[in-house]
Amino acid sequence: MRLRVLLPFQVFADIDGVTRIVAHTPAGSIGLLPQRLDCVTALAPGLLVYATPMLGEVCLAVDEGVLVKAGPDVRVSVRRAMGGADLGRLRAVVEQEYVTLDADERSLRQASDKLESSFLQRLASLQHG
Repeated sequence: MRLRVLLPFQVFADIDGVTRIVAHTPAGSIGLLPQRLDCVTALAPGLLVYATPMLGEVCLAVDEGVLVKAGPDVRVSVRRAMGGADLGRLRAVVEQEYVTLDADERSLRQASDKLESSFLQRLASLQHG
């Protein structure tokens, strides 16, 4: 298989000869082998593991995104990715940075929703008053 990990503004990784891939989804882990049928799945922040005959098993920390398998091509599109560290370090990055940022983004969206709701209520009271 050919694995491409895409970030918003660059190609993070482009690996040919991948024999298997394991990724973390909101529903659990998913494994991909070359003969697997085509599929699309959402990815949760976590580890993406792939293997090649030359490199062996390689771990990447990825943020939430989408995985698409079409024939021998597997494309992973995520906001952030990190590689080149040991497994313990990558897991710590996922737990500390990616999950914390997602919680911060949810808080920011909630605050924005409250401001928007307040603005709409005031606008409605001005129109009726």
